[in-house]
Amino acid sequence: MNDSSPAAASRSRVDVPADARDVGGDFAHSRIIEVRFADTDAMGHVNNASYLTYAEIARAAYYERATGEQMHLGVHGALEGMILAELRMTYRNPTFFGEFVTVETRIERIGRTSFSMMHRLSAPESRYGSARLIAIADSVLVSYDYTAERPIPVPPALVAAIEAFEGHRLRD
Repeated sequence: MNDSSPAAASRSRVDVPADARDVGGDFAHSRIIEVRFADTDAMGHVNNASYLTYAEIARAAYYERATGEQMHLGVHGALEGMILAELRMTYRNPTFFGEFVTVETRIERIGRTSFSMMHRLSAPESRYGSARLIAIADSVLVSYDYTAERPIPVPPALVAAIEAFEGHRLRD
């Protein structure tokens, strides 16, 4: 399924029942992902590792939408890019084969060599139950020089693209 429209035009906040464990605010980007049978485990629900893949899909889609370019990878001759330094996933409710998960994404802050990203995963009402918060995840991405194998400052063009997409200043 397709991403939402640009953040300047529309921000996202999927409506689910109140949950004190949820994160507040809206999100600059959302990506809908269909749960595949292969994403489930022996218990019949989505395996915890699949949620990391959902966050990865949303992270790459966010980058492409915000910058107009594909995410630079440390392969195929790229000299610089981003690496995932940290990711914390907090699970709230299960998801099942055939459901759709909406992954909402925003950048929380931009530092000198890194930035933090927040994801909110939710599922709409389905045969498995009412709309619900599935998980929240926060991560740290580091701008990286693959040749020197070290962090580098977040490129000014990337900072400008993210801040324009988010609609406000994020640089520390």
